[in-house]
Amino acid sequence: MATPLLSPALLRQLEQFQLLAQRRARSTARGERRSRARGQSVEFADYRNYSVGDDFRYLDWNLFGRLDKLFLKLYEEERELPVTVFLDSSESMNFGQPLKFDFARQLAAALGYVALCGFDRVSIVSFPGKPEEAAIRGAMRSVRGRRSAFRFFDNLSRITAGGAAPLNETLRRGALAARGSGVAVVLSDFLDPDGYESGLTALVARGFQVTAIQILAPEEIDPTVFGDLRLIDSESGAIQEVTFAKHRLAHYQKTLNNYCQRLREFCQGRGVHYLPATSDAALEQVLLRQLRESEVWG
Repeated sequence: MATPLLSPALLRQLEQFQLLAQRRARSTARGERRSRARGQSVEFADYRNYSVGDDFRYLDWNLFGRLDKLFLKLYEEERELPVTVFLDSSESMNFGQPLKFDFARQLAAALGYVALCGFDRVSIVSFPGKPEEAAIRGAMRSVRGRRSAFRFFDNLSRITAGGAAPLNETLRRGALAARGSGVAVVLSDFLDPDGYESGLTALVARGFQVTAIQILAPEEIDPTVFGDLRLIDSESGAIQEVTFAKHRLAHYQKTLNNYCQRLREFCQGRGVHYLPATSDAALEQVLLRQLRESEVWG
């Protein structure tokens, strides 16, 4: 029997959280999020002048007694929040101990569960996606309700990593295909040779509240293999022979840190939450502390 993505004890802790949406929900489906729409919830929003044909139940008779004029009470409609998790399932995520992809999949499961418990609509976009997994990927689009959680976990655990992932193209398509804005979380190592800029920019321009979680393996941060190496790109298959001596480690780490810093600054400049994580990090630490401190949920 496969190991569950999240333990029952952790699930109980996650039930206490709710995704924090800085922008009000604009979905047309009912949920538990405050929106700009006016409806029949218990949250008072505003008044407007009475018009012939309005429902008398929503007249403010106290205000009529003071001003001798009819006003209708308006309430905020509660709508669901669309939550889209972009899960990088490229071959480069099949690296590290533990695998970057396994850690990313656990984060996706946690984000999805918190959203489902909050009656939000969840979609997992796994890319590039294998043809034989098309039905599974389809089943993870527009999932709603806490009762759907365990089927959601089962489908997510059956997704595997492999192939080359067009990060920018996937994010751009996701932004264009969305019916409305919501919360978008990108789980990736962001090591795409074509960059990440246009994809993240497309999500922001579409009105999404975006969180970028960069997942790297411990071996990528602090390599332990030195000497004459024959490196093979896991996605493109390109081969390059290099000599990596220990004295080059500091230069390598500086280059990596600069890359991550540029990603951080790019995100900060566009209102994107940026969160770095390593695949060997304690899952509870990331979920219960880091995501909360980053105001992803609370």
